[in-house]
Amino acid sequence: MIEDKNQTRTSLTELGEFGLIKHLTQNFKIQHKSTIKGVGDDAAVLTITDKHILVTTDLLIEGVHFDLSYMPLKHLGYKAVMVNLSDVYAMNGNATQITVSIAVSNRFPLEAVEELYEGIHLACRGYNIDLIGGDTTSSTTGLLISITAIGEVNKEEVVYRNTAKPTDLLVVSGDLGAAYLGLQVLEREKQVFQVNPDSQPDLTNYSYLIERQLKPEARKDIVKLLKDLEVKPTAMIDISDGLSSEILHICTQSKVGCNLYEDKIPLDPQVISTCEEFNLNSTTIALSGGEDYELLFTISQEDFPKIQANPHLSIIGHITEESEGVNLVTRANQLIKLTAQGWNALQKE
Repeated sequence: MIEDKNQTRTSLTELGEFGLIKHLTQNFKIQHKSTIKGVGDDAAVLTITDKHILVTTDLLIEGVHFDLSYMPLKHLGYKAVMVNLSDVYAMNGNATQITVSIAVSNRFPLEAVEELYEGIHLACRGYNIDLIGGDTTSSTTGLLISITAIGEVNKEEVVYRNTAKPTDLLVVSGDLGAAYLGLQVLEREKQVFQVNPDSQPDLTNYSYLIERQLKPEARKDIVKLLKDLEVKPTAMIDISDGLSSEILHICTQSKVGCNLYEDKIPLDPQVISTCEEFNLNSTTIALSGGEDYELLFTISQEDFPKIQANPHLSIIGHITEESEGVNLVTRANQLIKLTAQGWNALQKE
């Protein structure tokens, strides 16, 4: 991205911490009856209901989880919310509130933080979420964002990772691999820009991939779809670290095995063509890419007729006994042991 040298810059010290919080959150409106008090007091106040309360949190760090040379701040704010909402939907729940904490260095003016919050606000409006609190502080290492999402689910509807059973079908929403390839395209263009700052990239052929990387969508719609179809998953997880990692999480915690069929993995045409261009194996990308934020779940075979023709869902395998192991069934009908090679947040570069 080419920086606009003429943009207005307002120092955050002019507002102070509480002035900044008030300024950034003034347009957030309360949307849920369960939110009694949001931003503006020592703590948020929520009602206690007969439902289970879901709580999840994620920390995003500049230089580890995102690169601001090609990640617009508005997109970053939006994506940071999606990362958390996806975990709530993976429990078959409904997300209702978030808290947002940020640490910023002095290279960020007020206008930059406003842009970040524009993305957060857009996500809250689109997904019917209340912002109810958080924190702001200074940073010596760039930008850090920590978001906690709160949700609710009826006690009889909550879905865990550890309840898959042999003979269950393995199902995934959407398609896989696009977000990782979008990252590869952006990294390539960043390197070109560093060599030649006058170059203007043509990203027309990669629009879907880049959108999946910069502005992913949490699959709230799939939770509603399954309820409308009267299908309750037997186990569920969101795909943040790669398909293979998430399958192994379900199988390990449920003490089962699995056969995943290579030819059933859903791939967008842009994923296939870009893999050919980059000389990458599309199956490997789908298995290990990560950041797709699709939902991976298992269902009983009795529910197969309810989902078999749905364009939003793909049946990609089935659950087996633990003794049979976790396997990829290749197009040549060979069994290959599935390994987790996706994103590792603690791995050093």
